[in-house]
Amino acid sequence: MKIFLTGGTGFVGTHFLKQSLAGGHQVVALKRPGSKTRLPLENQPTWIEGALDNDYTNEFEGVDTFVHLASHTPNPPYDSLERCLYWNVYTSVKLARQAHDAGVKNFIIAGTCTEYGEACQKFDFLSPETPLEPTLSYPTSKASASIAFTGLARELDLKLKILRIFQVYGEGESERRLWPALRKAALAGEDFPMSPGEQIRDFIDVTEVTRQLIAHLDFTTIKEGKPIVAHIATGQSTSLLEFSQTWWEHWKAKGNLQPGKFPYRRNEMMRIATNKNAIQ
Repeated sequence: MKIFLTGGTGFVGTHFLKQSLAGGHQVVALKRPGSKTRLPLENQPTWIEGALDNDYTNEFEGVDTFVHLASHTPNPPYDSLERCLYWNVYTSVKLARQAHDAGVKNFIIAGTCTEYGEACQKFDFLSPETPLEPTLSYPTSKASASIAFTGLARELDLKLKILRIFQVYGEGESERRLWPALRKAALAGEDFPMSPGEQIRDFIDVTEVTRQLIAHLDFTTIKEGKPIVAHIATGQSTSLLEFSQTWWEHWKAKGNLQPGKFPYRRNEMMRIATNKNAIQ
C-alpha cells in the first residue's frame, strides 16, 4: 500500500513509520523543514519538506491512503484557538480535499480523547457516540476537525476513519510529559513530585497505538460516505498514581514518589476512560 503521511517526525508518527515501513508499505511522509524523527529509522520513507498548507497534489499521485497524524500544539501550553483552528481544521481539510482530487480513496484522521471534554465527567466510559464537549483551544480544534472531516466524507463519498487516541506514552515522547519525566527521575535516583494522581486514564504504549493504526489501514468493510469513529486505547483504565507506582517499581527507583506535592492543573479532567467495545 502507498501511504501519504503527515506528522511523520512526531511521537506517534515516528513509530508509525517504523512499523509501516517494516511491514512493506510505501510511505510518502510530509515534515516541517529541518525536523527529525523522534527515534532513528532503519528504513526511510520518501520525505517531503513543507508546511501543511502547501499544495501537494503531485505528491498524492498513486497514493492509496492518506494518514493524517500531524497536529498543532497537542501538548500544553496550547496555542490560540484561532491558530489551532487554522492548522487542525482549515489546512487539514484543505489537504484532504487535495488528496481526494488526486484520486486517494482511503482516509485516516488521528483524533484525541480530549475532544470529549466535559462529557468525560458525565460518563464512566466514553464511546464514539459520546457528545463532544471540549474545553481549551487544542481539544476544541480537534473536535471541530472531527465534525469537518465527517462532513467532508459525506460530501465527497470518502472512506474515512476518525481514530481518537487515548493516553499514549513511550519512547520518543516529549520530556515534559509524565512517562519520560518519571523515568528520568527514577533513573537519576531523584524524588518525583506530582499531583495527588487520582486522575483516571487509559494509558496505552505508543507501539500498541501504532499496531492499531496499521490494522486500521484495512478499509474493506468501510463504505464510501459512511465515516466511522473508533478509539485507539486498551479498554483498561487506571489512576495516574497507580501507573506511576508501577513504572517506579519497574525502574527500581531509589527516590520517592511525592503525590500531592503539586495541585491539579486548571480544568483537569479527572476521568477519561473507555472500554473494549469502543475499540475496533
